[in-house]
This record gives sequence, C-alpha cells and structure tokens, in this order.
Amino acid sequence: MLAALLTVLCLIAATLLCIALGGPSQPPAMDSINAPFKLVDYSGLPCISQFRAEDGQSIAFREYPTPRTHPRGSVVLIHGSSASSQSMHPMAQAMAAAGYVVYAVDMRGHGASGTKGRIEYVGQLDSDLASFLDAVRPAAPSTLVGFSSGGGFVLRFAGGARRSRFGSYLLLSPFLGQNAPSQRPGSGGWVNVGIARIAALTMLNALGIHLFNHLPVTSFALSGEARDMLTPEYDYNLATNFRPLSDYLANMRSVDRPCAIVAGTEDEAFETAKLESIVRDAGKNWPVRLLPGVKHIPLTLEPGALEAIVQEVGRLQESTS
Repeated sequence: MLAALLTVLCLIAATLLCIALGGPSQPPAMDSINAPFKLVDYSGLPCISQFRAEDGQSIAFREYPTPRTHPRGSVVLIHGSSASSQSMHPMAQAMAAAGYVVYAVDMRGHGASGTKGRIEYVGQLDSDLASFLDAVRPAAPSTLVGFSSGGGFVLRFAGGARRSRFGSYLLLSPFLGQNAPSQRPGSGGWVNVGIARIAALTMLNALGIHLFNHLPVTSFALSGEARDMLTPEYDYNLATNFRPLSDYLANMRSVDRPCAIVAGTEDEAFETAKLESIVRDAGKNWPVRLLPGVKHIPLTLEPGALEAIVQEVGRLQESTS
C-alpha cells in the first residue's frame, strides 16, 4: 500500500511539474509570416460588426457586400493562427468583386472577440460559428473557407454535427495535426508547443479536470510589433479547438459536403506535396490544387493565388446547385 501511495504521489508531482514548467517558449520572429502583411493595403477595410454568442459574448466580424445586383452566393472566411479578420482583407475583397457576399470572422480569442488567446471550453468556437449563422444567415449557396489553423478548424466543423450549415468547404494550406505527414516541425518555425504541459493537461482533461486549461500551451513567432496587435499565445482550450479533431483522417471521412484544398508548392509551414495522399488515404476524392511557387502567407495575398481560390469557390458552389 505504501509503495502504491508513493507511486501515486510521484505521478501527481510529475504532472504538476509538467504543468508548471512545461509551457511553451517564445520562438524567434518568423519573417516570412510577419513581413508580407506590411505591404497590404487596408484601405476599404470594413468596420467591425458584432453578433451575440450563446454565452452573451460579443463576437466580431466584417462584412463585404458585393457590387453585383445579384450575388452568386456567400463566403465565410476563417483566419489563421494568431491572426484576425483583418488578415483576410485581400481575399475578402477578391471574393466580393467576384460576386459573393463575404464575411470574415474574428474567432473568439482573436482580434476584437473576447480575451486574446483564451476560450472557456473546447467546442466553444463551433458554438460561436453556429451563433453567427443564426444571427447573420448568409445566403445560399454558402462556403466556409479557412486558412492554415483556420483551415483545420473548417475541417473540424465540416465533419461535425453542424456540417449541414454550409453547402461546401474549402481548406487553404490547412493544419491537419502534429502527427500528419504534411506537418513540418513547429510548422516550419511558426510555433513552439509546450509538449509537457499539453500532455499533462490532456491527461487531466480525460479525468474531467479542466482547472489548468487557461494556461498557455502554444507560442507564435510574431515580431515585437505584431505581438502587440495579434494573439501571441493560445491556452489549452483554444489550441485544442482551433484545429481538426485529433483523428484527422476520421474527421475527413465524416465530411459529406463538397470540399477542396488549395495550397502553394513552396509553403514553409507544411509539406503541401503530401496533402493529396492524405486526402486519398481518408477515402476522399476532393480536388487538391497546388499553386506553383506560392508560399504560406502569400497564398492569401497574391493576386494569382486569390484568383485560384475564387475559382475553387465557384466550382464548389456549382456542385451544390
């Protein structure tokens, strides 16, 4: 009995030590992620609108009406890790010019939505998006588009219980998970992960203990200036929710709406050449389009990449009509 008690006490001590000391260190700023946004023209950026989430929290979004008399449909854009709706401005403009009514959301924990880097529970982002749809009611046909970690979250939503809320889904250079063949170590230097803390918190969450979920588990390679504007760290809840399910292949198999992937061949965060084989391993025949010479952030900024993304949305929505 004494040996068993000592073993339990050692396990508790080790778990607490991992929680206390196993957090993420701040990675050096990654210029290829930070620099491209300095060249973006943000004139014409729509003002923030808001809707009420299930818990009463105000969640921010931006609306881009189309100049066309008869819109082709609607598109909802989900930004990448640490970012906000502002980062999707060039893409939203391109979509609106092509005839879509576009909405870009500040996901909770980002931008003007809630406390940066924190959410209250895993699954709250899914609930927030459902509340957005109830409040705004984007016109059909509708497509949910997500970039990077936002693409991973779109996959999560597309395979979840609310997947019928959109007609189609588009993943842009998506984060599929730390064990996916497409994953580069630390997403190419973009993120440091507190592996020991995550492991300990995952074990505690499996036991129903969520007391320490507010602690940071990921830190992003932002410049000093960007850290002041964006979201430099994620707590356990946000890091677990803003991504696909841990079994990303099962997540893919659950998707029953048209879906496609677009990425660049020179992506420094993910090994995009492996995306098609991952999709085929999941038993899906989704189009996987790789754009020659395009890097991670330029996928959302370069005119040629934006044109390809607009074309893919058109194909997806045509397949649902």
